[in-house]
Amino acid sequence: MNEPSDSRRRFLQRALAAGGALVLSGCDRLSRIEWFAGLLASAEKLTYASQRLLLTRRAMAQEFSEADLSPFFRSNGTSNPRDPAYQALAAAGFADYRLEVGGLVAHPRSYSLAELKALPSRTQITRHDCVEGWSAIGKWKGAPLARVLEAVRPLPSARYVVFFCADPMNARGQRYYESIDMEDAFHAQTLLAYALNDAPLPIRNGAPIRVRVERQLGYKMAKYVMRIAVVDRLDDIEGGRGGYWEDRGYEWYAGI
Repeated sequence: MNEPSDSRRRFLQRALAAGGALVLSGCDRLSRIEWFAGLLASAEKLTYASQRLLLTRRAMAQEFSEADLSPFFRSNGTSNPRDPAYQALAAAGFADYRLEVGGLVAHPRSYSLAELKALPSRTQITRHDCVEGWSAIGKWKGAPLARVLEAVRPLPSARYVVFFCADPMNARGQRYYESIDMEDAFHAQTLLAYALNDAPLPIRNGAPIRVRVERQLGYKMAKYVMRIAVVDRLDDIEGGRGGYWEDRGYEWYAGI
């Protein structure tokens, strides 16, 4: 099968994203209806299959120039986690921060922020598309997630990477989490970002580390990441659908 042209690919990406946005706009109410939940799951599988059919593993999200940067990159979701442990880390400039990486890996380990910054880095200027209806272009710098995974060596059974965050989302203390498959995890543009627009990542945007998965919508890009787990299944984690919002009806695969 021939590679689709750039214009055709962009059209298909926008069409898939538009369809997903229409579904998501009413998901809080509709996700409680059994028949709609089934329909949503079917649509998600179609979106995922279409993306994998049309786009190769090496396909890149569009990158921009510094002239395209948005004057202000707003915060999505939480802008300052209430968690006391996180607040203590932030007060100390994240000097004691440790990113735990484990699960189905041969060599579990943890990284300080300085160690993550010492890894080979990538800088990219990309657009963040939020399901709330806004977009912004920012310049991100971070360690490619692939470099971290190569160091811990995922086992052959590994299928997903799960991000757990310092971000209590409700009165019960449930924390934000997200997940991606191994293909997106090893994509060249998937970063553990620690800088935005040539400055340390602000707290409102996810400091000290947030995920950038440039071929997906904004809610997949977890902020305040504290732990990464490599797993073979998602149905036994939290609500079983692979993410905080997915557990409430959003699509797991949010490709654009």
